[in-house]
Amino acid sequence: MTRYGKAGVLVLGVMFLTAEPVALWAQESSAPPTGKSGSSRKLPSGRSRVAPPPQAPKVAPQQVPTQPDVFPKGKKEETAPTQSGSEPDTAAPSGSGADMPTAVPHLGPIPGRSRPAQKLPDNDLPKEEPATAPLPMAPPVQVEVPPSGQGNPPSDTAPRPAELPVRDESVETSPAAQPSDMELQRRLPTGRSRPTITEPQGETTVAEGPVPTQAQLDEYQRSNFIPIRDRWRILYGKNFIDPYAQNLLKGDYPILGQQDVFFNFTAISDSLFEARKLPTPQGVSRERSGSAEFFGEGRQLFFNQNFVFSFELFKGSTAFRPRDWAVRVTPVVNVNLLDVQERNAVRLDVRGGATRADHQIAFQEAFVEKRLFDVSRNFDFISVRAGIQGFTSDFRGFIFSDNEPGIRFFGNFDNNRYQWNIAYFNLLEKDTNSGLNAFQTRHRQVIIANLYRQDFIWQGYTAQVSFHHDRDNAGSGDTNGQQYDNNGFLVRPANIGDVRPHDVRSYYLGWAGDGHIGRFNLSHAFYQVLGNVSHDTIAGREVTINAQMAAAEVSYDIDWLRPKVSVFYGSGDKNPTDRTARGFDSILDNVNFAGSGFSFFNRQGIALTQTGVLLNNRFSLLNDFRSSKTQGQGQFVNPGIIVANVGLDAELTPKLKGILNFNYLWFAETEPLQYVLHQPQVRRAIGADYSVGLIYRPLLNQNIVLTGGFAYFTPGGGFKDIQQGGDRYSAFFSATLTF
Repeated sequence: MTRYGKAGVLVLGVMFLTAEPVALWAQESSAPPTGKSGSSRKLPSGRSRVAPPPQAPKVAPQQVPTQPDVFPKGKKEETAPTQSGSEPDTAAPSGSGADMPTAVPHLGPIPGRSRPAQKLPDNDLPKEEPATAPLPMAPPVQVEVPPSGQGNPPSDTAPRPAELPVRDESVETSPAAQPSDMELQRRLPTGRSRPTITEPQGETTVAEGPVPTQAQLDEYQRSNFIPIRDRWRILYGKNFIDPYAQNLLKGDYPILGQQDVFFNFTAISDSLFEARKLPTPQGVSRERSGSAEFFGEGRQLFFNQNFVFSFELFKGSTAFRPRDWAVRVTPVVNVNLLDVQERNAVRLDVRGGATRADHQIAFQEAFVEKRLFDVSRNFDFISVRAGIQGFTSDFRGFIFSDNEPGIRFFGNFDNNRYQWNIAYFNLLEKDTNSGLNAFQTRHRQVIIANLYRQDFIWQGYTAQVSFHHDRDNAGSGDTNGQQYDNNGFLVRPANIGDVRPHDVRSYYLGWAGDGHIGRFNLSHAFYQVLGNVSHDTIAGREVTINAQMAAAEVSYDIDWLRPKVSVFYGSGDKNPTDRTARGFDSILDNVNFAGSGFSFFNRQGIALTQTGVLLNNRFSLLNDFRSSKTQGQGQFVNPGIIVANVGLDAELTPKLKGILNFNYLWFAETEPLQYVLHQPQVRRAIGADYSVGLIYRPLLNQNIVLTGGFAYFTPGGGFKDIQQGGDRYSAFFSATLTF
């Protein structure tokens, strides 16, 4: 062989030896670029994924669906965290030895983005797959572990990553529901994590953790179901002294097992101390020589103590609907003391001195109540109440406000937009010194019907129409046509004029309103009274009644201040001897208007000198010539009154409220005064009334209420004409304690 022939043989040999590596290099070079190194891909931690040493697979891989890679081009692959927050364990169990690869939990998509696809290529390294729709995370999959001793023996080679199944493009998969993080990490009341509840079956284990113990299951049950006696005793307490805690005595839970029958006990201590200076006429026996002919010393001290005990049993959860029935009894124990400086003021007998102490036990409430039926599905209802019960017929107590025995039907309709009352009362005699009910009926009946309409024209404004009928048969019903009070004074008929027994029939038609229109608060009332009196003691004949009353108050809220102005008018009789009585009088009023109990003229009863009647009664604005508001009869021949008021309510602190009022008063007509007192000239001005009051609630509720007030009265010309001159005052302090 020549030299060139030998060289050619050598070249062919070299080409033959390098042909296989070059073919393998060309095959790898022609594959599409992935942006990753096949043997050292990056993990989320930044480390390189190291390929396991090559070894022949024991079985052929089974193709199952996998997730695609939908990462943007150039973004590195991220591995989804497991529920415990660590990297996923992809190593196959070392002791499985099964012919088929062991299934691993399906990790699901990464929240907010898709998971890269994983595929086993021919060289056992994962490869990327084309992007398809991502599959959501599936619930944890139980891995069944074969019993020991079965399958192939463990391999002596180093552990290798689990062979991820290859997606079969021909198989359609449906998404599975992904549990929320809240469901996976719910907390027990003790602060520990709630165990995942699974039901192990046979020899299976849970991929997400160990099987919960029985103690964990018991704690899970206790955290969801708290054993309680019933639905009323969720915060069960037994402190009967504390009215703020759950209390059997305050109706917080039923007293008869699971039935909706509750008991409510209320105890009130109401203490009043009052110092005042009033016009006081001398009696038939003067206490001091040289005193004025008609007037004596007017200083007085008054103390009144009421202990109120209320017992109520009722059925029904009143938070959702009207109660089904109720029974209430309220006895009152009263102690009172009056000290004056003139005889004949506290008792008719001058030997009784100038001081009087008295006590009384009365029932101010004793009734039963029953809800008859509902008139709508919104718990509009009709109920009836029979027995001694409190009732105020209008917003401010202008006509009737008292506790009397009777029967009352009441209810509402149109989603509580309308409320109504129809009541009949048979009045009791009153104790003279305490004003409480006596154990004796008097011959007087009262019928009342009223209707309230909420949000009338304006939202927040309530209108009312009412009818009152007073049927006083004292003249024909009292023994000998006369009635004397506990101190020996004649109260029926009044000791004025010809003092003849008589009956009274009066009818009141009224329209009133209370509420706000925008930021203005409005309260008003108008009443027309008609009827007849069989014999009026001042007119000396039978008279017909035709009188009017009107009142209005407007106030405006400015932060913590409420300035207000008001006016009150009660008509007077210009001709006291004709057949028409034009002076207005009420049935049994308890007025809360124009300074209410703080003003001098409203709080005190002022006697009309040298007569057996009062110019005005306690807690009333009317100059009605009655012998007593509680025991006397209505008198419609009177001078009437006009009151102009300017006031200010100030919420000084959440606990302290201040009240200022200034009233100026006039007689509407003076002819009845001139006729009764045989005085030719009486001016109209009654005088100026200044008052200040404080209300203090140290607990920010009504359990402790401390009230104090001072009023100063400067007489006008008309008051000086009929009474003794000189200024008058009234000071009081009251403490109301409620359990």
